[in-house]
Amino acid sequence: MTRANEAWESLMKAYAVLMKQFNAEDVWGDLTMREYDVLYQLSKCGGPLRMSELNRHVLLSQPALSRMVDRLVERGLVDRCPDPGDRRGVRLSLTPAGRETQLAIGRPHARSVTRALGVLSADELEQLAVITGKLAGNEER
Repeated sequence: MTRANEAWESLMKAYAVLMKQFNAEDVWGDLTMREYDVLYQLSKCGGPLRMSELNRHVLLSQPALSRMVDRLVERGLVDRCPDPGDRRGVRLSLTPAGRETQLAIGRPHARSVTRALGVLSADELEQLAVITGKLAGNEER
């Protein structure tokens, strides 16, 4: 096995362990972790996002994301508004209830993440952020 394959396997194992741990926590209310992720991604943007922009940030297919957004709209957590730059398009944003829900779940989830990553030193956390940023294409290689 090459070093790259070993590193990849280690990354995937760590991801699986952490996601199972987070999923088991009683912080999600009546949302799934994936639904929360959509709310979280919308909370990070400076304004409404097109579906294609949102899709770049979540681990869902376009059809699955569309169905999820439909459910979040029905529940009053996400709003659709016309895209002023494209009459055929729509933009998505959090409703006030969606923002409140995201914050209510986000606070305890952030504490869980801090606890889970507490096994790393400050230097290791920085290295992890740099490495995963490179892998995600957020930094020059």
